[in-house]
Amino acid sequence: MKTLNDIDLRDKRVLLRVDFNAPVKNGEVSDDTRLSAHIPTINSILKQRPRALILISHLGRPKGAPTPEFSLKVVLPNLRKLLGKEVHFFEDCAGNDTKAGLEKLPAGSISLLENLRFHSEEKNNDENFARKLASYGDIFIQDAFAVAHRAHASTTGIPKFLPSAAGFLIQKEVKYLSELLKNPERPFVAVLGGAKVSTKISVMKSLLSKVDYLLVGGAMSYTFLKARGINTGLSLVEDDFLEKAKEIDKASVGKLLLPVDHLISKSFEAPLENTVTFEIPDGFYGVDIGPQTIGKYEEVLKNSKTIFWNGPMGIFEVREFSAGTRRIAEIIAEATKSGAVSVAGGGDSVAAIKKTGLAADFSHISTGGGASLEFVEGRLLPGIEALKQE
Repeated sequence: MKTLNDIDLRDKRVLLRVDFNAPVKNGEVSDDTRLSAHIPTINSILKQRPRALILISHLGRPKGAPTPEFSLKVVLPNLRKLLGKEVHFFEDCAGNDTKAGLEKLPAGSISLLENLRFHSEEKNNDENFARKLASYGDIFIQDAFAVAHRAHASTTGIPKFLPSAAGFLIQKEVKYLSELLKNPERPFVAVLGGAKVSTKISVMKSLLSKVDYLLVGGAMSYTFLKARGINTGLSLVEDDFLEKAKEIDKASVGKLLLPVDHLISKSFEAPLENTVTFEIPDGFYGVDIGPQTIGKYEEVLKNSKTIFWNGPMGIFEVREFSAGTRRIAEIIAEATKSGAVSVAGGGDSVAAIKKTGLAADFSHISTGGGASLEFVEGRLLPGIEALKQE
């Protein structure tokens, strides 16, 4: 695929797909990581003196109609501060006056269009909607890795109508994730956490064929433990996936490591100050991995040369339940300083790492949760494949 360095953008209208799907609290962006991730691409485009730069994105999950709480207007203060430049805002990404309004702006202007998902045509990959968006630009740059696994109008539709290329963030994501799959330095260890086995069955199967060890934490571990006949108390278990868990466990040939002790609680608000070894008693929830598990996982991770991490080890949002996730982040950061390559998947993993203040100590933190998992699984991402079209 072509990249930003392969094309001349001078005096061109550049349509740039970004991922500004940032967390919002009390009407303000609470974490501008996703915005910051695109600044290198935006600045590189602006250095080439384009006729105009037009940014398109989604925010949240509106149901195909304008929804004030999901307006991209909320990111404008942060974006203007990050760029140190004026950014014009258009109330509708596909309004009747949008194109005319864009053409009236002075040369070198930067514009942000309203939420793509205010139109159902975006998720439906409607060709006419993609054509309308494409009419705003001369060249399309895709830089939103987090939606590259979606076949939407702004990911696979627009490249049908405009010369297209990948931005720096897409290039960085593909580079690090590809290296995990092609020829990782060994030992190669994956750490998977989070709530549900059902969302990670495929990636677990794929990883087990590639890694030396797969360390499991979070609520998804309880399905595997129950499948082994271990009591899990009130912990979240996907009973429909017990047989699948047994199959994966059996096929792992000793590569799959599960928690051996747990922090337990009778509620998600009031933790008990003790751990229970091996089994979780009736009436209790498992809320984090315990110290023996942390020690067991540390022995594996500190000798690793390549590490992939996706998903927290417990309910990290609650301070009393965050020790396992925090310690795993510290161990991986220490391994990275000793020469290991560490890649963290998106979503909750990013939030957890940022809470520890260790983000800068990882080799790469992916901006895409689902996209990074599908890439590591070996699946083709539609938004990447679309850029390969001539």
